[in-house]
Amino acid sequence: MSEQTKSAAELAAETKAAFDKSIDAVKALAEEAKSEAAKGRDLSASTKEKADEALMTMNGLKARLDEMEQKADRMGGGDTEARSIGDRFTESDEFKHFQANQRQGSAASVSMKADLTTSTGVAGGMGAAVHSTHIPGIQALPQRRMTIRNLLMPGRTDGPMLDYDRETGFTNNAGMAEEGSLKQQSDISIEEVSTRTKVIAHWFRVSKQTLSDVAQIRSIIDNRLLYGLAMKEEQQLLFGDGTGENLLGIIPQATAYAAPTGATAPTTTIDKLRVAMLQAVLAEYPASATVLNPIDWTNIELTKDTAGWYLIANPQGSTAKSLWNLPVVDTPAMTVGKFLTGAFDMGAQIFDQWAARIETGFQNDDFTRNKVTVLGEERLALAVYRPESFIYGDTAIAAG
Repeated sequence: MSEQTKSAAELAAETKAAFDKSIDAVKALAEEAKSEAAKGRDLSASTKEKADEALMTMNGLKARLDEMEQKADRMGGGDTEARSIGDRFTESDEFKHFQANQRQGSAASVSMKADLTTSTGVAGGMGAAVHSTHIPGIQALPQRRMTIRNLLMPGRTDGPMLDYDRETGFTNNAGMAEEGSLKQQSDISIEEVSTRTKVIAHWFRVSKQTLSDVAQIRSIIDNRLLYGLAMKEEQQLLFGDGTGENLLGIIPQATAYAAPTGATAPTTTIDKLRVAMLQAVLAEYPASATVLNPIDWTNIELTKDTAGWYLIANPQGSTAKSLWNLPVVDTPAMTVGKFLTGAFDMGAQIFDQWAARIETGFQNDDFTRNKVTVLGEERLALAVYRPESFIYGDTAIAAG
């Protein structure tokens, strides 16, 4: 009789008998090894080979027997093999009786055990035990690229007060002079400007357990604290109004755009930005960059001539952002419809008293509540040496 025609019970019995026989063989080899060891002799190579083979046979039969027993348990015991619901229905006594006695009103019904499914709230439903796949790590929010600080001159200060002299006027009366004659006098006006460093700070409170249990949380907190400082700093460098603890930013001190006398009236935004550069040059501090909102820069890049060709953009290239040989910095920090052109490398300077840093500690009842306060702060001042070298205005061209 082949294995295909044998029932599950017969196969299990034969496997069990073979397994018992293999155990006896292993026991016999173990007794032989024990006897040889008592005589002080080592096992021969052939005996070792037989022992290895017997162990492998026993383990294989054990695995096969376990598989048969588990299968029998799942099927409810006996020699019942896994069959479809249709097979079980058509082979049932109720259906066979229905086939032999077909008449009006007769029926066949067989109760089937429910299969396990991923549904919830139904027989066999295992939905509550099915969990979604969790992707490890914390997906951080996107961060804006900060640019304004990198345009300015860097500096350091050890004290909170910062004083500097700024030229406000110069009357140049230099002229030719005859021997022995009275020379011409020129005038220069100087003002002393005083400012002080201002603190930008914010903090998070987090449990000590969270810091210990979530590997990424500390770096996330640190990065968010530093990013928050940089974002507020950029807004202050541009728009700070100087009141209270605000910095006095560049734009409140900048010179309003006004086309110099003799300059050609601009007809496009590109023309206007070139005239603004001229205005900075005439203030003796040539412009080093132009700051625009990304919307305004996109509008400039999409400008076309009458033939439909892009004026400055190359859709298939990757040219640097620039206009009239000056870099263009596009940042959401700038107001839409406005521009700032100026001598960022000479006309203004940042002074850091405290570089951006992270500190941790306890406040109030943090210690008894297993809380930790994480603080990020920086302290800086901004000096604008030449307000005339920064030109601020609208990107749009006035009608008429």
